[in-house]
Amino acid sequence: MRAIAGFIASSGIRPGDRLPTERQLMETLAVGRSTVREVIRKLQALGVVESRKGSGTYLLKATSADAIHMPLVIDTALLRDRLLQTLDVRRGLESEASALAALRATPDDIAAIEAKLDAMEAVHHEKGTAGLEDLAFHLAIYDASHNPLFGQLLEQMRGAFESFFEKPFDRPDFARRSFPFHRELFDAIARHDPDTARQKTLAILQIVEEDIKDMSR
Repeated sequence: MRAIAGFIASSGIRPGDRLPTERQLMETLAVGRSTVREVIRKLQALGVVESRKGSGTYLLKATSADAIHMPLVIDTALLRDRLLQTLDVRRGLESEASALAALRATPDDIAAIEAKLDAMEAVHHEKGTAGLEDLAFHLAIYDASHNPLFGQLLEQMRGAFESFFEKPFDRPDFARRSFPFHRELFDAIARHDPDTARQKTLAILQIVEEDIKDMSR
């Protein structure tokens, strides 16, 4: 990561410019293709570069070897503790992201959130749970906040975050009681009501906390 970021800076590549090809990076830095691809993936997740199909990878924001890309570490082997620690962070991030989405969402953002919600509801009605679709709904709200730092923070703690959507405690009914609040959250965002959006987000996460404590006994 440091070597590629330093190479980008020293090469005079500016935001909007295309990066060298994978092969050029491999040869210049004397690393393997898998290494280059992994670093590019991480830079994409951090919003530093963007890959465009059939065109190449482009720099979105300036970077350097001194830029800090710090992964978050949750040091606990117990699923219950890991979920509760992550939930504390989710409350702060998601309640504010929902409020900002209510203030900033464009018509396209609202359509995207609703599409994710419709998909989530369809799977939920069919299977009784909708893990990945639920996650996609929340990610669409992050996008609608129009603050890329939310997405970057999420990427740093993605593993812990995704634990909520992978049937924790082997219980497909985990947080099922929160299902109706997702539509209410969307409605608040669609009518640009940040206070209610924040309230509905906290209501969802309150149910999540109750289920963590109940199902981990």
